[in-house]
Amino acid sequence: MRSDTSIILQTATRMLVPLLLLFSIFLLLRGHNDPGGGFIAGLVASSAFALHLFAFDASSTKKLMKVESQLLMGVGLLLALFSGMVGVVFRGQPFLTSQWGTLYVPGIGELAVSTPLLFDIGVYLVVIGVVSTILLSLDKVEE
Repeated sequence: MRSDTSIILQTATRMLVPLLLLFSIFLLLRGHNDPGGGFIAGLVASSAFALHLFAFDASSTKKLMKVESQLLMGVGLLLALFSGMVGVVFRGQPFLTSQWGTLYVPGIGELAVSTPLLFDIGVYLVVIGVVSTILLSLDKVEE
C-alpha cells in the first residue's frame, strides 16, 4: 500500500470499484441492442482498475484482477474470432454474420444467445487487457 495516497481516496476506491465493474457489466449486456457494448464497457471496467491502481499499488491491483492482462487480451481476441466464425462454419454464411439461438437454463427458462453478445464480450476483454497492460506497465513495480 502506498504511503503517499490519501485515506479518503482509498476508502472511496473500495466503494467505487465494485460499482464501476457492475456498471460495466450493465453496459456490456445492453450494448448489442442499445448504446453501449464491449468497448465502452471495457473502458469503464478499466477505469475501475485504474482508480484502484492510483489509490493503492500495482501488485494489489493485479491481485484484484486475478488474471494476467495479457491473458485477457488473448482470450478476448479468440472469443471475438470464434463469434465471427460461427456463421461460416455452421451455416456457410459470411464472416461476422449474426447467429441467434436459444438455450434452456434450469430455473430461468429459455435464454436467447447471440454471436453479437459473444463478440462484445471478446471486445470487452481485449479493452480491459490492453488498458490494464498499459497502466500497469507505466507504474513502477518494485519486486
